[in-house]
Amino acid sequence: MNSFNHYAYGAIGEWLYRYVAGIRSDEHQPGFRMVHIQPQPGPGLDWVEASLETMYGQVASSWYRLAEGEMEIRVHIPVNTRGTVRLPGAGAQIVLEQGKPLDQLDQISGIQDIQNIGDDVEVTLGSGSYRFTY
Repeated sequence: MNSFNHYAYGAIGEWLYRYVAGIRSDEHQPGFRMVHIQPQPGPGLDWVEASLETMYGQVASSWYRLAEGEMEIRVHIPVNTRGTVRLPGAGAQIVLEQGKPLDQLDQISGIQDIQNIGDDVEVTLGSGSYRFTY
């Protein structure tokens, strides 16, 4: 058997994009018109970067473990789309976007809504690039 065209390789790639980087499409708005980014940082990894070319443009997600347990999550939502990003474990901490606290929503362009969901924070976004630290 010399074939490298095997389902298992695609399944591993999908798992990396969908769970580790957290890039998902919306089942009700296929084609990545609505992007959901929900990374799941696990043990053994200090950073992940992934991007996916869609019919609307590039969707990107990256996360980094910073000093003293801090996290940085960067996302890019293409033009003419919307997205949500779920920040794991951010519920009890101050979340900054480009250095500004999320509670100053009127001063942060592109952020439409913020919700606490258990230990996470979910942010609804318009198109653009965002950098969250907490």
